[in-house]
Amino acid sequence: MRATEIAQIINAEIIVGKEIAYDLDVETACGSDLMSDVIAFVKERVALLSGLTNPQVLRTADLMDIRLIIFVRGKKPSEEMIQMAREQGIVLMRTHDTMFVACGKLYQAGIKGDS
Repeated sequence: MRATEIAQIINAEIIVGKEIAYDLDVETACGSDLMSDVIAFVKERVALLSGLTNPQVLRTADLMDIRLIIFVRGKKPSEEMIQMAREQGIVLMRTHDTMFVACGKLYQAGIKGDS
C-alpha cells in the first residue's frame, strides 16, 4: 500500500516527504513507543506509529530502514526532527487518532503486523 493511501485511511497530515510518499510502498506496520522493541521486531517495508516526538525515533527509523513514521494523538515533531527527516528521506505524518485506532484502521485496510 502506498504511503499516500495510508494517509487517507487514518486522515493523516503529511508533514514532510510528500514527494516520496507517492512511491513509498508499505506492507506492515508497527505501533510502539519503545524503540528497543522496534529494533528487535521490525523487518522491512514497515510504517512506524509512535507517540514519541524525539530525535531517537528518527535515529531508530534510519537504523532500521523505516521510511514512514506516523505520529499519533496529534503530536507534531519539532523543526529539528522535520529537518532530520528531510535529510534522511523519511516521510513524517501525524494523525489525531490514538495508536490503537490508527493501527486498527490500517489492519482493517490490509496492512498486517510483522509476525
